[in-house]
Amino acid sequence: MDNYLVTGSAGFIASRVIAMLLDSGHTVIGVDNMNDAYDVRMKEYRLRQFDQFPNFTFYRADIADRKTFDNQSPLRKHTYTAVIHLAARAGVRQSVENPWVYVDTNITGTLNLLEFCRELNIPKLILASTSSIYGSEAPLPTPETASSDHPLQSYAATKKGAEVLSYAYHYLYGVDVTVFRYFTVYGPAPRPDMVMFRFTQWMSEGCMLKVNGDGEQSRGFTFVDDIARGTILGLKPLGYEIINLGGHEVIKINDLIHMLESLTGKKANIEYLPRHPADMNTNWANVEKAKQMLGWEPSIGIQAGVSRLVAWYNQERSWASQILTT
Repeated sequence: MDNYLVTGSAGFIASRVIAMLLDSGHTVIGVDNMNDAYDVRMKEYRLRQFDQFPNFTFYRADIADRKTFDNQSPLRKHTYTAVIHLAARAGVRQSVENPWVYVDTNITGTLNLLEFCRELNIPKLILASTSSIYGSEAPLPTPETASSDHPLQSYAATKKGAEVLSYAYHYLYGVDVTVFRYFTVYGPAPRPDMVMFRFTQWMSEGCMLKVNGDGEQSRGFTFVDDIARGTILGLKPLGYEIINLGGHEVIKINDLIHMLESLTGKKANIEYLPRHPADMNTNWANVEKAKQMLGWEPSIGIQAGVSRLVAWYNQERSWASQILTT
């Protein structure tokens, strides 16, 4: 079995990747700084599921700090088959308010991981990127060949920086890099700022449901298990490849609200607000490359996936209802 370093291990996607790796018998070394970008209870909840696995080791550390990877670092006690780099400061709107922390984590943190791979001769790196990198004029469905030269905010810009840094290390040092541009991901225990969680919580608790824009904007949603499965498929040698992972079902926000009304049994009280300039009007992934190179395609439909999210929320409602979503 193999040994993997997974960054951002308390994160939404990373925790599902780790669970699948552990279930397959692999060893995982996780690192996360457990920052307060959102309520830490969500991160602690995700980590607790690994308590039963002796083949999981967790280090609380910041990838933006070079000391995390220096010669005295406990991370150097291990050998690694690959690095799955899923740590990031995520969130489109928050990056407008504090772009510096996005540069620290998404660019400097990625550089530190690439140096770690170079120094320890770790042959493989998976890098999490984002569909936000395509900007506002992308063709639909969006292929990997679409322009990524006009990001709308610092989040997408720093992810672009991480991508090109990774290419430089592939070119100079032969690091095999798979870049995954994730589209909108949802599922149980998500980031609280994501629309699925916000709407589920607000509707369940009788709060005002705030929609930026007229609700006619749309997203291609992908269930987190599909994303995690695709990420693991990317561990094979590919050279340097950028691959979309995204949903095959696109839904308008207003239609999503109607679906959640049906699943929660609650009527939404909606307040429509001005559209945020950092938001894309729509995103929709062309995933032909993932299908051809990895044999991947999403398998969990949106009705089934949203039902799982609502069921999880109801199960964890005693604390999930208290999570701040703004």
